[in-house]
Amino acid sequence: MMLTELFASYTPTVFGLVVSVFLLAGLVKGVVGLGLPTISMALLSIFMLPAQAAALLVIPSLVTNVWQTRPVHSLLPMLRRIGGMQAGVAAGTLAGAMILGAPAGAWAAVSLGVALVAYSLWTLFGHPLTIPARTEGWLGPVIGALTGFITAATGVFVVPAVPYLQSLGLARDELIQAMGISFTVSTVALAAGLWLNDSYTLGAVGVSLIMLVPALIGMGAGQRLRQSLPPATFRRCFLISLIIVGVYLAAKGLFF
Repeated sequence: MMLTELFASYTPTVFGLVVSVFLLAGLVKGVVGLGLPTISMALLSIFMLPAQAAALLVIPSLVTNVWQTRPVHSLLPMLRRIGGMQAGVAAGTLAGAMILGAPAGAWAAVSLGVALVAYSLWTLFGHPLTIPARTEGWLGPVIGALTGFITAATGVFVVPAVPYLQSLGLARDELIQAMGISFTVSTVALAAGLWLNDSYTLGAVGVSLIMLVPALIGMGAGQRLRQSLPPATFRRCFLISLIIVGVYLAAKGLFF
């Protein structure tokens, strides 16, 4: 595919906005360890269809999340613990893609807005839960399937996966690894769901691959910024911003 064909649907202004979004999303990911797909979907959906936005975030999200699944020596034990949840994520995403189709239209914007607000409010004000180990066997797949269905509808895969993982009593590094695994599975399942609905084109793959560059640049800058800025302060500002964007998307889908 020629470069001119690849960018045929992007004006210079839109392309510049997309690059800026991935720089910012990578920056957030570098500081707080998550947020690249969430903030990418939130901002991209303001000026393009949610399905288009979801297609663009696949490769940057996949690469950065695979990196987050390290260290390799603890990967298998973690997979044994949360493997049922990941099976649920894959099944829920594909089922949602077949039932709902690709994220598009007012309902997708409203769903995305509600998911962003719910996630942000929970993270800001919710009390951490503690899940008894004996319930993980059946609850993990249920949470995974629900997360997958929401992923298919909105392109965002943090709700309710992240609150659930936070409730397992994992150490900080274990939690980061568990989120990396869950986000990786969600990204692959999302790509499969978009492909099933003819929303993951060769052009989208090409632009998504290019967007990996600003995402990695932003992530590197965020990791350096983390050394001088309290992560809690940055995280609070990030979540408040997501609430504002979420309310805007939901209102836009409902009233405009």
